[in-house]
Amino acid sequence: MNDRLAGRMGMPRDALLAAQGATSPDAETILGGISDGIVALDNEWRLVYANAAATRIWGRDLTMFMGKSIHDSLGIAEDNKFRLAYMASKHNGEPIAFSGYSEIFAAWVDVRGYPHAEGYIVLFRPASPDSPTVRRTGEREREATRSINQRIFDTSLDLILVVDRQGHFLRVSPSARAILGYKPDDMVGRNAKEFVYAVDLENTRENMRHARRGRDPRIFECRYVHKDGHPVPLTWTGIWSEPDGQYFFIGRDMSERVLLESQLRQAQKMEAVGQLTGGVAHDFNNILTVIIGMTEILAQELGANPELAPIVAAVDEAATRGAQLTQRMLAFARKQPLQARNLDLNEVVTRTASMLHRVLGEDVALKSVLADGLWEALADPSQVEDAVLNLAVNARDAMPNGGELVIETSNAVLDENYAAQNVEVTPGEYVAISITDSGNGMPPEVLERVFEPFFTTKEVGRGTGLGLSMVYGFAKQSRGHVKIYSEVGHGTRVMIYLPRAAAAEEDAETAQPARAHPIGRETILVVEDSHAVRRVAVKILQGLGYQVREAADGPSALAILQELGEIDLLFTDLIMPNGISGQELLTRARALRPALKALFTSGYSAQFIKDKGSTEEGVALLSKPYRSQTLAEAVRAALDA
Repeated sequence: MNDRLAGRMGMPRDALLAAQGATSPDAETILGGISDGIVALDNEWRLVYANAAATRIWGRDLTMFMGKSIHDSLGIAEDNKFRLAYMASKHNGEPIAFSGYSEIFAAWVDVRGYPHAEGYIVLFRPASPDSPTVRRTGEREREATRSINQRIFDTSLDLILVVDRQGHFLRVSPSARAILGYKPDDMVGRNAKEFVYAVDLENTRENMRHARRGRDPRIFECRYVHKDGHPVPLTWTGIWSEPDGQYFFIGRDMSERVLLESQLRQAQKMEAVGQLTGGVAHDFNNILTVIIGMTEILAQELGANPELAPIVAAVDEAATRGAQLTQRMLAFARKQPLQARNLDLNEVVTRTASMLHRVLGEDVALKSVLADGLWEALADPSQVEDAVLNLAVNARDAMPNGGELVIETSNAVLDENYAAQNVEVTPGEYVAISITDSGNGMPPEVLERVFEPFFTTKEVGRGTGLGLSMVYGFAKQSRGHVKIYSEVGHGTRVMIYLPRAAAAEEDAETAQPARAHPIGRETILVVEDSHAVRRVAVKILQGLGYQVREAADGPSALAILQELGEIDLLFTDLIMPNGISGQELLTRARALRPALKALFTSGYSAQFIKDKGSTEEGVALLSKPYRSQTLAEAVRAALDA
């Protein structure tokens, strides 16, 4: 029986008897003399028998663990590979066997397990790593590892390279085609320096040298050149294998991240330029308020003087053009006043197209493609018309020899994927207008700057460089999006995405008849830090019959309000020095005079001020620059409210 157990490691009858509590001296003698370790476990994985060889091979006294779970007492994980194999063998009744390094024994072993109704018996013997059984097992494991590595190599989305000492590619993963445009066979055998972006070549060599000196992986950035010529940014993890005499590199394509970072920097840059532009427009509006106000006063004083009237008219016309420029600057800065409402972009395009024929000339063919079932958009119709007009004029100038201009409308859904690639976009439903020309197109370096204010490629005297800036600002302020596509020699397409209007019915617009210079007798306190603007406002109001007090800042105005005497209206600028804004001034003034009425003014727009939370609900805002009639109507409306 001893020979049969030692030679065949079959199921020993006496071992089973011993596991069941047999006390035969012959059985104990036989089992004790076997060189293979034998242990018996019940169905609860409790140790019920162990021979002397098992204790010797295991290296611990197993008698102290009798009746205890091997998982708790011996620290064996419940998911060890023997138990998992045994659980499967319970169903088919087949013995289990494995050879190799065992974490349980902390040694190389051959193991056989035999399940039976009361539990199972395990026989094990030491094995050498060089034994045929272990070698076969190791080879199977290595083959499995190679198979897994090959699958990873074949399916990886990252670029995997195996490179020799001189930098020649030995293996290139199939992902090279998607990342670099090359088939792997096009790269194998060639040197890496043929593909590395020239500026990054020395950095790559330095990291390869560092990899040779140490065992730690090298992580670095290096661009490769795509087959079509553009650089592809890659982040590399590289390691040197001395036994193989090879480098192993894994490169992750960072093009998408670089694009998003570039978009974010551009958005931040445009935001900063917008802040600057808005500030300039605000100050310029103060100047224009003075010029326009003074020309109106001067025109009234001169009457029909044939010599001076044309001069005054020319000044007024120039100031009006200046006001239009500041409106475009404010549009870019997203601080212009908008009158957004539900509108049909098909109607807007149709109406605008009727005017464009005169603007474009005979050499440009205009085509409108209007979508059926178009959603309503939420936007300012006059600003939409201005945007289309500006884009059409730009398109005309890009087609000096004539061409075709196509204006299209469509419904659009900008999803999460699109928003992920365009950092300033909010996913949702939009209504789009696209303006496409067959003109010269723009190179990438121009395309990057087209929305910047005052940037233009036209010769001096042809354009201000504010057209596309206005379109950009209008779209952003409308909570929309603008996208431009262009290629030299293939024309340009500009897409304006405006938010889809809510389903609620549109409030009908009620036309308000203009009232010419309404007058009054009330007392008005004018608070304005610009002396010139304050002087114009005071003179206009006095000309309308009002009693006027004036102050240069909040503290001065509060001192006047504390005096005796009637003050019916506080007409104050919102942005003022010396620590008291227009809103704070009104709050303090109401504490002194609860019935006081108010009218705000600012070089910024109503929407901008509202977004900043700088005004009291129900108090009107008069945007600068304003004309005398506009001021007269706003003051009268505030007093009559």
